[in-house]
Amino acid sequence: MNRKELDPQSSPAAAFGAQLRSSRETQGWIQDQLAERMGYSGTHVSAVETCRKSPTEKFAQRADAALGTGATFQVMWQAIRKVVLLEGFPEYLQEEVRATRLRTFELGVVPGVFQTPRYAEALAAADVERGVIGTDLAAERVALLRTRQKRLLTGQNAPLIYAVLDESCLRRRVGGRDVMAEQLDALLRHAQAPRVTVQIVPFSLGDLRPLLLPVVLLSMRDRTVVGYTESASRGYLERDEDLIHTWERAYDHLQAGALSPSASLQAIGTARKELEHER
Repeated sequence: MNRKELDPQSSPAAAFGAQLRSSRETQGWIQDQLAERMGYSGTHVSAVETCRKSPTEKFAQRADAALGTGATFQVMWQAIRKVVLLEGFPEYLQEEVRATRLRTFELGVVPGVFQTPRYAEALAAADVERGVIGTDLAAERVALLRTRQKRLLTGQNAPLIYAVLDESCLRRRVGGRDVMAEQLDALLRHAQAPRVTVQIVPFSLGDLRPLLLPVVLLSMRDRTVVGYTESASRGYLERDEDLIHTWERAYDHLQAGALSPSASLQAIGTARKELEHER
């Protein structure tokens, strides 16, 4: 049997097809067996796996349901669309769905993986007000975020998440007092989840903070690591080993200078109580 092999790194569609085949074979199913569970033909599944046909949102939803993959294929479908995504972010998404460990450092805003709907909507509304995106795209960005959260936080193959947040993430008021209070409550809950570790970098670390931009490090099952960062206009997926090693060393130093997880919970709780006192 001729078997067309795809390079998952060549495009989001190729990544989707390769992941679909891998997930199907993990179940021990042939294409017709998966197709029957999804309500499609085996020919259709084959065409998606070999990148001869683009998946639809409905196809992605049914693939997740049949394979028990949470929201993996729904996220990957969004990467194929690219409509609501920052340039460079689709390439990141196709790596995120394969990661077994996610390490993130954020400045100024709570990381997307932990954002409440109202907090995310407030950030998107600010982009609309600045004329960066329209209201329809703002709504789709929030919807994509919720789909990613479902996979990252509750999915069957959810990665370990290590999040280091600059103290500014707790102090920058997004969406008003009530929205921020709700967000800090959610952050406290997430920080106590078994697969999540949250640490706060206090302002007192000053100029000793080793990272000046937000960074994400994704570790794969084969122990390879890719990195991601963003400017105001686009995202950058990095595979250069020397640069990745530099980021990993900086991240290690960042964790060493951050508050412990228990002290970080206290810092989040303190910020939350300060909002309560404003009533």
